[in-house]
Amino acid sequence: MFLQTLVTGLAIGGIYALMANGYSLIFSIMGFSNIAYGTIIMLGSYIGFFAMTRFGQPFSLALIAAMVGAAILSLLSERFAYRPLRVRRAPSLFLMISAMGISMLLENLVYVLIGGSFYPFPQVFELGTVSIFGATLGFLDIFAIIFSFGAIFILNAFITKTRLGIAIRAASYDNITAMINGVNLNSVISLVFIISGLLAGLSGVFFGMKYMVYPGMGAITTKAYIAAVIGGLGSLPGAVVGGVILGVLESFVSVYASSSFRDVFSFTLLILILIFMPNGLFGKEAIEKV
Repeated sequence: MFLQTLVTGLAIGGIYALMANGYSLIFSIMGFSNIAYGTIIMLGSYIGFFAMTRFGQPFSLALIAAMVGAAILSLLSERFAYRPLRVRRAPSLFLMISAMGISMLLENLVYVLIGGSFYPFPQVFELGTVSIFGATLGFLDIFAIIFSFGAIFILNAFITKTRLGIAIRAASYDNITAMINGVNLNSVISLVFIISGLLAGLSGVFFGMKYMVYPGMGAITTKAYIAAVIGGLGSLPGAVVGGVILGVLESFVSVYASSSFRDVFSFTLLILILIFMPNGLFGKEAIEKV
């Protein structure tokens, strides 16, 4: 039971880590909480769902479509909702309000055009299980772990080993200094939103497969925010650690206590982190971040 619960927690934590990485990337560059990110995750899940159900595409192509579609939506939100405010040096609060507007607009469009029904994702992986040390592990959890942490590994290699990744890291420390040293800030920010959109599409598909696809699933951004705060806002390694901690905690609470207390423990952990470690486990001190 322990190992089975741990693997389930790691699968959920991997999805949270993907979300938190996309969330932290935007925060590290733009310095605001992108509330609309959850809506991009939701739309990515819908794109993957309809690619399989209405267009009959295999899972691999549906996953690619979800990632590309979410990346395009993320890029468009930056271009038309955030960049006009950023070039006018608007306060971070204004960017967050704009994100709230984008989130409400897109979510209500889904309600109007698609409806509020819950859709089960088509079966992709066999319902079979693998027995390891007496624990029964589902194929979906195993593949979620592989896909999630594989994507995180690729992202980390890109950020640390490539010139574009170095430019993103430089801009995350100081936008002005990065621009003085030849970094095209607009291009870097666009790239960050594309990457965060790709992660949103990937995590949205796996979240929809594990649970359901529905308009309100964008509220999962709250879990991404908690994971990012635990690890330290703006820290990518922290986002991974925070996501894993949150996923494992929720899994064990659901099994050994009650699923009704899952969110209670999550928000309690968030409060404790904010009280005793306001910068998170790996975060740096930040000023005027909203």
